[in-house]
Amino acid sequence: MTDFAWLGRPLDARHLFAPERRALLATLRGLEPADWRREAVPGWTVKDVAAHLLGDDYGRLARDRDGRPDPWTAPAPGERFAAFVHRVNQQWVDAADLLSTRSLIETLEMTGRQIADLWQRSDPHATGRPVSWAGADPAPLWLDCARDYTEYWVHRQQIRLAVRLGDERPPEPVLDAFMRALPHTLRDVAADEGAQVQVRVDGSGAWTATATAAGWSLAPPPAPTPTAVVRLDPATAWRLCVRMIDPAEAVTRARLEGDTRLGAAACRILSIIR
Repeated sequence: MTDFAWLGRPLDARHLFAPERRALLATLRGLEPADWRREAVPGWTVKDVAAHLLGDDYGRLARDRDGRPDPWTAPAPGERFAAFVHRVNQQWVDAADLLSTRSLIETLEMTGRQIADLWQRSDPHATGRPVSWAGADPAPLWLDCARDYTEYWVHRQQIRLAVRLGDERPPEPVLDAFMRALPHTLRDVAADEGAQVQVRVDGSGAWTATATAAGWSLAPPPAPTPTAVVRLDPATAWRLCVRMIDPAEAVTRARLEGDTRLGAAACRILSIIR
């Protein structure tokens, strides 16, 4: 669909990149040498995750600022898209192993300024790159931007957890971006037209998907009494969206009200490529 109303009200995350990068740099500068070698995600150390973020920076700048054709445009014949993404990410991380941690921090500082400037000057109403986990191909640029912001925030949390700093409460824009996956999550779930599934995150907000003739949509106004309500705490919500916990565990942590079949289906939400 090119009418993006079904994705809900646009989210403007352009101003969030500069403070997010400052927070990342502060965390990295506080690390001890041994911290860089701690595992942050399966198969990747803290240094690897930081290098991956640098690769994200350079890729975005090359494509959207400099107009360089993307060399990683398509999977190899027979390669699944998720496998393709993981392969090219690993190739970059392997190459960046040559960088010292000091060089990595200094370069992330430089590219962080450029990324913040790029997004600040962008038009959120333009058309951006696809966001596969939201089922948007193409996607509005505001969603492409918000997706990028969540990438930086989540990887910083993974670094914080790896070095025992603990994670932070997710800012509302992170959860707001993640919940744009709700219509796509429910795409194969049968429901009467007008049925509504609402996900409420304690202290952060509520997002309601409505079954329409064209599919599930975040656009129609929520009913006073949704068909199903899923109540989540913030930590469970963001971990579920990036599969740090699985849907079965999320169901046990959630408070489901109304149609539990629809509520459990909403707990399959996924807001990353996997």
